[in-house]
Amino acid sequence: MGKEAYEAFDSARDVFVEADSILGFPLSQVCFRGPEEELRLTQNTQPAILTVSIAIARVLEERGVRPDYVAGHSLGEYSALVCAGAIAFSDAVILARKRGRYMQEAVGPGRGAMAAVLGLNLTKVQEACAEASSIGFVAPANLNASDQIVIAGLADAVRKACDNAKEKGATRVISLAVSAPFHCELMAPARDRLTPELEAVDFRDLRIPLINNADAREIREGSSARDSLIRQICAPVRWEESIQHMVQAGIESFVEVGPGKVLSGLVRRIVPRAQTGSADGIRGIEALASAFSDAKM
Repeated sequence: MGKEAYEAFDSARDVFVEADSILGFPLSQVCFRGPEEELRLTQNTQPAILTVSIAIARVLEERGVRPDYVAGHSLGEYSALVCAGAIAFSDAVILARKRGRYMQEAVGPGRGAMAAVLGLNLTKVQEACAEASSIGFVAPANLNASDQIVIAGLADAVRKACDNAKEKGATRVISLAVSAPFHCELMAPARDRLTPELEAVDFRDLRIPLINNADAREIREGSSARDSLIRQICAPVRWEESIQHMVQAGIESFVEVGPGKVLSGLVRRIVPRAQTGSADGIRGIEALASAFSDAKM
């Protein structure tokens, strides 16, 4: 993960070197060589994804690809705020590691779960969760698209809510391989532990407006960005609303920066006419740089 960019671009390599130095262990080598089980530990996954994303973003910026808005899905909000100049990468990578550890420790192993519900609207998903609440807590956690909603909660309650969703017409229900039930009230211990860490970090006003997770609204002040990161730990990710907000502001092209292409797929699902691109390797970076260069000519 990120090895191509590291080997091809000095600016990307600098980001990995900085992350390794700040964290005090070779995160870059975990990204490049694994082992996979180590990379999948949330306290490693979160700073790793952040580092890869910022490394690629720095390369794109050098090539003239600069956003009019930024947004990030869950952890991605940290990457977005680094790109917007609200927070230093050195602070963000430490926060991401602590965030991952605190989230992992908020709910004991095996107690929590998440699942994606496809083909059912939010109202029906909320009903499915409410009907399972007698077993334990479960609620919508990621509002990814009108027909793709992720739920989170205690494992038995999530399974019951999934059964309820199928009975209500869900076309598919997918259990997610995650280490904790993110973006729900079960993450309150993680929020309480991370809050003083966030309050100790300097947040500057944003150079580029952010559409935040917790409210799907425009953020320009550093203090609002910090508050958003605190609230997003227990709040659903309002991704569909975030994309619609940018569309209403006149945005037509969306670039996914970092490993994978999941968010590009969600954007096309939400706004079929949108132009999307992804940059997770040399080919994607060069294609985007060329496309944006041609658009300016």
